[in-house]
Amino acid sequence: MNFSIGNWIKGDRTLWVVLFFLSLASILIVYSATGRLAYREAEGRTAYYLVRHASFMLMGFGIMLFLVNVVPVKFYSVIAPSALILTVGLLVLALIQYKVSGKATPRSLDLKFISFQPAEFAKLSLVMFGAKMLASRQKSEQELRKAFFWILGASGVICAIISIGNISTAAVIFVGMMGLMFVGRVPIKYLGLTALSGVLLALAMYFAAPHMPHSFGRLQTFKQRIDDHMFGDKESEEGTTQADFAKLAIFEGGLIGKGPGSSDVSNYMEAAYNDFIYAILVEEYGVIGGVFVVLLYLIFLFRGVSIVRASTRTFPAFLATGIVLIYSIQAFVNMSVSTGIAPVTGQPLPWISMGGTSMLFTAAGFGLVLSVSYLNKKNQKAEESEQPVVVNVPDEDHEF
Repeated sequence: MNFSIGNWIKGDRTLWVVLFFLSLASILIVYSATGRLAYREAEGRTAYYLVRHASFMLMGFGIMLFLVNVVPVKFYSVIAPSALILTVGLLVLALIQYKVSGKATPRSLDLKFISFQPAEFAKLSLVMFGAKMLASRQKSEQELRKAFFWILGASGVICAIISIGNISTAAVIFVGMMGLMFVGRVPIKYLGLTALSGVLLALAMYFAAPHMPHSFGRLQTFKQRIDDHMFGDKESEEGTTQADFAKLAIFEGGLIGKGPGSSDVSNYMEAAYNDFIYAILVEEYGVIGGVFVVLLYLIFLFRGVSIVRASTRTFPAFLATGIVLIYSIQAFVNMSVSTGIAPVTGQPLPWISMGGTSMLFTAAGFGLVLSVSYLNKKNQKAEESEQPVVVNVPDEDHEF
């Protein structure tokens, strides 16, 4: 039996190359951006967070290899309803824990043996559920309307709970699910009304925020960040804010950057290794390095489109669509914040920002896309050899 790594790296090779370069960028920037954190939390051991980050990255690659080699695509359709129910349970449990323990936010759930953000699991479970609903209801507009209401209801409930602690993540997920329904041929009139309702809801949240009690703190934060972006941050008059530091880092980076490990701005930023890591990347590797990372995410997006177009069945196509959309949106939101295009949010840069369990969930998402691409290749080879094809998709799935 041959255990060479080449036999395990299956699926779209271009995506594997993109992941390799994203990993390389991540390791270099995380090591550089965690210097201040290391002196504050790890007694000055600057290699501590590098080793920790690299360990989670290696576990992430292990998850990708496991999913693409062992788990059939059909499995995700089977577990979709259960995963969705589990997601709601985890989110509610995190909310209860937040109320009981008095934590700062209900974003994370501490189960003693592991701590993670249920919203990361929600990204995967919602996409699996949405893909299942759309795949089984492609016969008529009436069927698609039912799928729309099922997906809208599930997304609405889950995103509403997530928004209590993280409005930006809820928005990213919801927009991604809207994109999935658009690709899934849901009539545009339903999506248009939903988009309009979303805009009206955002306006209502903005204008209602000053009149809400302190317990609705995320609403006030939501309004404050929009005001800071549109009218200027008052805190900038008293001192330099995180957004100001990010702009300074990009300015100092110039065209070619200051060189690996030469960031000065990261020593003054609280979120240099997470929310604003793209700014530190530009400081060290310049506009050239920043553009290169943008191109990597664009390649990920366009390869995702190619994988979807190559799918002959609907469930795998919709599964890949949802994952690619959500992570692409998240990436461009993060980079927009670092460059000052968008208001400050708490979105990490997928597979580059330092993370723990969040990287493992991201790896699982990449693993799903790679699994779909590998399934496409198997089906294509079977068709070329004119052999019967056993498709790893649900019985209710349809041709795409």
